[in-house]
Amino acid sequence: MEIKIEQPDLELCDFTNPQHCAALCDLINEYITHPMGGGEPLSDSQKLRLLDGLESHPKAITLFVLNDGAIAGVLNAFVNFSTFKCKPMINVHDVFVSDVYRGKGLGRKLIQGIIEIGKSLSCGKITLEVRVDNPTAQNLYKSEGFEEGNDPMYFWTRHL
Repeated sequence: MEIKIEQPDLELCDFTNPQHCAALCDLINEYITHPMGGGEPLSDSQKLRLLDGLESHPKAITLFVLNDGAIAGVLNAFVNFSTFKCKPMINVHDVFVSDVYRGKGLGRKLIQGIIEIGKSLSCGKITLEVRVDNPTAQNLYKSEGFEEGNDPMYFWTRHL
């Protein structure tokens, strides 16, 4: 799966780059311990499993957004297949921007980046889930063309 991104403030995670690996683990830990994540930080062994799991997954996409050269946020997604669309699809699993970089449109850049990737892979749609108590994320997704799915779980779809 050849993925390219044209936006200069976005880059794909290079799992051979120790700074990328550290940034990914730091961002996921910040996300997990954020009130929207509600969990415990990853242990060192879990961090290794995260890195190995994402790197070895044949359809994983890990996208970083940069702010003045610093990795400020991450989006993890997976390419799957839509039987209804008869095309590949992308499911966004994580979208997170570090607290110190919020309010700068970086989450929007991540969403626009995954839409660009979806189009380049000829995907039929992009799906994601959003918490009912996260209106900020809901407003972002709506503004980028996502809409509610058919169930009450806030499973949203952006058709391409």
